[in-house]
Amino acid sequence: MLQGVLTRLDESGTPVPRYTAPRCLLERQAVGGCDACHSACPHEAVQLGMLGNSISIDPDRCTGCGLCVQACPTGALEYSLEAPLQSIHDQKSAGDEGASLTCSRSGAGGPSVLCLGRVTPALVAASGAWGTPLQLIHGECFSCPVGSPVVPERLLDVVAQAQTLRAPTGQPAQVTVRPATPADAERAVRVSRRGAFTALLRVGKQGLAHALPESPLPFLDWSVPEDRTPQEWRWRRLALKPAPPETAAVPWPAPIVDDTCIDCPVCANVCPTEAITRDLQPDGGVRLLLNLSACTGCMGCLRSCPPQAIHEQREWLPAAFQAPLLLRESDSVM
Repeated sequence: MLQGVLTRLDESGTPVPRYTAPRCLLERQAVGGCDACHSACPHEAVQLGMLGNSISIDPDRCTGCGLCVQACPTGALEYSLEAPLQSIHDQKSAGDEGASLTCSRSGAGGPSVLCLGRVTPALVAASGAWGTPLQLIHGECFSCPVGSPVVPERLLDVVAQAQTLRAPTGQPAQVTVRPATPADAERAVRVSRRGAFTALLRVGKQGLAHALPESPLPFLDWSVPEDRTPQEWRWRRLALKPAPPETAAVPWPAPIVDDTCIDCPVCANVCPTEAITRDLQPDGGVRLLLNLSACTGCMGCLRSCPPQAIHEQREWLPAAFQAPLLLRESDSVM
């Protein structure tokens, strides 16, 4: 029973990812828009529409592979990271030599997700922060009806992104991407008593004795500023452990503004997470602020800036994450 609890993470879950319209560059009317999710979907389940319904997902075509979520630059499409993160952490707490996530169709034992197309840089970076070697074991992707032949290649790209993020910590993630072998069918999950009790308690709360299902993400309350930042980017920030040295360059693409700025509101209007805000002053001036932790690096602001006053800065000192950054201060507003 316990092995079933720990190995089936999302077979009872909803395959269609959550779509948060205010995070979509199409809904924000960013110049150039975005079709990353549509291009990434191997099943033609993602359709692009008119403003107000920019993205729609056909539930009959969606297999839940997660490739659209991987490709989305803003977190407009997302799955909950809670179940796979908890699994990795539980395997570490159980005293195992490492953790694993396997494709549900690979035939390998151990904790599984519907498709490894759902693995994101935050998951890999978190395993590195916990010092947990991670194996990502995929099945026969070329003939899989759930995912796509590109899944292994995409996994390598995800790992590379995570390693870039972890570089300033001096502790790279220990991660292996490999196909399943016949011997993997006998893999088992070992847990400590504490880990077993925790897993059973979580399952009991959900009223299921046989699985730890994926929890669908609830509707996002945009009035809560903290919730505007996608889980993926919150966990990328949390995974910067051990803390980088004060002089380390943290890779986190985000905008800077030069003196050709005309103080218009375009950058703030198109920002999909409202990481850029305009603070109007009583004297008629304006301060342009950036919450670096909330910035996804999509660069919708850069492409949309009328005077092209915005540029990309790819690295920041750790102190830049501690408080809003002043991008520009002006005595008057356009």
